[in-house]
Amino acid sequence: MFKLVILRHGESEWNKKGLFTGWTDVDLSDQGEREARLAGKKLKRAGFNFDLVYCSLLKRVTRTTNLVLEELDALWLPVIKDWRLNEKHYGNLQGLNKKEMVNKFGEKKVLLWRRSYNVRPPVISASNKYNQVKDRRYKDIKVPKTESLKDVVERVVPWWKQEVRKKILAKKSVLIIASGNSLRALVKYLENISETEIISLNIPTGIPLVYELDNNLKVKKKYYLASTKELRTSINRVVAQGLRK
Repeated sequence: MFKLVILRHGESEWNKKGLFTGWTDVDLSDQGEREARLAGKKLKRAGFNFDLVYCSLLKRVTRTTNLVLEELDALWLPVIKDWRLNEKHYGNLQGLNKKEMVNKFGEKKVLLWRRSYNVRPPVISASNKYNQVKDRRYKDIKVPKTESLKDVVERVVPWWKQEVRKKILAKKSVLIIASGNSLRALVKYLENISETEIISLNIPTGIPLVYELDNNLKVKKKYYLASTKELRTSINRVVAQGLRK
């Protein structure tokens, strides 16, 4: 049996404000920093010792990674950064308030943009200040103009197969820290969740999710390192970001 731990970054400044973030590079909120440190403490108490960490190129994720590793006294661990773990690109919605968009377009439309499998948000304009096309960290890739969860799956699953699978099979203990939708894409693949069911899946910020995998890396068991109350509160906070005022 193998174990895999995945973790959504702590609350970001834009999570707190209820803004569509996507590839916009915002930092953690004070609450997010606390969540990241608490995640590290929980992993330490649970006895986890990792061999390597994967994370995205986004500040809120790399800061979470550093804070978790600091709590684990493991800042020396190799950290492999990959753009394919970036959040879903929210196109022209990036920087806009989710609740204001609900009031303008309705809950159903915003839910499709946020949680559906194959609906893309509006394409980002060339003049949008949150367009990452000229960001030097992405100079070797074609920066998306918008993405659906299906698009994210199509970059995350090959990454899993090419990079992570062989590490786990080689008995390396792996921690993956990323964003809500890149982790939803991975969870969809690992758990074989349908396109319909994935709409209702929410991943809380800052709470480690542990998978126990068989020799074929099929999921045998999963659990969060959190109490039922803590988990429910965190998930409700994620869900509330897309509701009307």
